[in-house]
Order: sequence, then C-alpha cells, then structure tokens
Amino acid sequence: MLTSCTDAIVLTVNGDEHMLVVEPNELLINVLRNELGLTGAKYGCGTGQCGACTVLIDGEPALACVTLVVACDGKEVVTVEGIAGPDGGLHPIQEAFLDENAVQCGFCTPGMILMAGDLLRRNPHPTEAEIRHHIKGNICRCTGYNGIVRAIQKAADRMAAAAEAAPAAELLEEAR
Repeated sequence: MLTSCTDAIVLTVNGDEHMLVVEPNELLINVLRNELGLTGAKYGCGTGQCGACTVLIDGEPALACVTLVVACDGKEVVTVEGIAGPDGGLHPIQEAFLDENAVQCGFCTPGMILMAGDLLRRNPHPTEAEIRHHIKGNICRCTGYNGIVRAIQKAADRMAAAAEAAPAAELLEEAR
C-alpha cells in the first residue's frame, strides 16, 4: 500500500508567515484559497493560460494554478489581498480600475492588477502598447481591455505624481 508523503514548508503570504504541511503535488492556488482563505487569486483554466491565478512570488508574477506549493518554501507570496496601502485603503491601481470601470465580473481583476503593478514597478511610464503587451497573458472576457488599459495608464499617472510629491513633502518636513 502506498502512503502519502507530506512536506513541511514555511510560506510567507502578504507578510504573514505560515508553517504548513502539504502534499508534494499540492498547488499553490489550492493552499491560498482553501487553507489560507485568500480567494483573490482565481482558479480559471488550471493550465496557466488565463492569468486569473496570478500572484507574485519573491516579487515576480507567477501562475498559482501550475506552481507547486513546495517550490515556494521560504519564499514571499503576494496576492491581491496583500497590496493594500499602509492604512488598509485601496492601492492606486485598484482605485484606477474602479474609476475607469475596468471591473465587470471581476474574475480577471486580481491577476490584471498584479500584472499592472509588476509593469509599473519595471516601467513607471508605459505606453499603451507596452501595457497591452504586459497583460497579454491575462484573459478578460468582459471588458474588451480598453478600460483596463485606461486604468493602468491612470494608475501610472497617479503613482508618478505621488512619487514626485513625496520628495517635496519630505523636504518641507525636514525644513520644519
């Protein structure tokens, strides 16, 4: 008779450390949703083709539906639930998605938001073509992408303005 072999892992998700005992073939998406109650990442296609399950692993986008959780041992995972501001408010990308009506059914939204954040971290001033290229692995069946692209452009503008304002505010604070 074959018996199951389990692994003990440490997984940091959205800043919280979790010690878990998992099966060697357990997928990250299942642990996030079923064990940790983080339902932002969606189980879409199950083959890594739709992007609905996108998370960040050590700061890089990854598809949780095809990632074994044991491969994440000792790593930092960020889901859409983990990108809130320090005050718990919405991230500027989330605000822009709402402002631009880039959310309809919402199934693709968490993956789109994380991919937008990845793009803006790498390129704070992307062109429309660069935005479309970066989100091409995330399928949306509702919005037609135009609202999503506008939202990412608006988030880029807001984040750039906030970054420019931050040094000025720091200088004013130091002068006091």
